[in-house]
Formats: sequence, structure tokens, C-alpha cells
Amino acid sequence: MPKKIDPKVKERCVRLVQEHRGEYSSLTAAAEAVARREGLGKETVRRWVVQAEVDGGRRQGATSEELAEIRKLKAENRQLREDVAILKAATSFFVGELDPRNR
Repeated sequence: MPKKIDPKVKERCVRLVQEHRGEYSSLTAAAEAVARREGLGKETVRRWVVQAEVDGGRRQGATSEELAEIRKLKAENRQLREDVAILKAATSFFVGELDPRNR
């Protein structure tokens, strides 16, 4: 299970990478330097920066709000599929109970 990281730490990491990005050869190098300083994984920090760019409209992709909506809809869809499966099983059971040949 992923550990919860304080949103302030996340914001600080994203800000530091964006401020010092020009000093490094790539986004990954900047993220690695900040991650090492903060005691985090470099890929975690890099993904935070990429998502912040998407949310800010500087990069293509799904925003955080859109991703949250997608997760919510997928969970709802999964629940509805389970409900339908239960209702189908119940319908089959009751149809069998009402069938005069089964008496």
C-alpha cells in the first residue's frame, strides 16, 4: 500500500523541480536531485511534476480531476456489474422455483 505523503512536501518538490529545471539536463535529472534531497523516489517526484504540468495546461493528458472522475465511474461500473450478476442469479433461481415441472 502506498504511503501517504504530506501535500506540502509534494508541492515543495514540484516547485523545486520547476524552479531548478534549467540547471539540469532533463526533467528526470532535476526530479532525481530533489527526490534525493527529500528522501523520496525519483519517479514519484517526476510523476508529480508531469501531473502538475498537465493540471496547469502546459502538457497534454488527463487532469487530476478527470482521473478522479474516471476512478469513481469505474468503481460505480464495477458495482453495477456485480448487482446485475446477482439479479441474474436471483432471477434464474426464482424462475426455476416457479416452474411447474420442478414440483
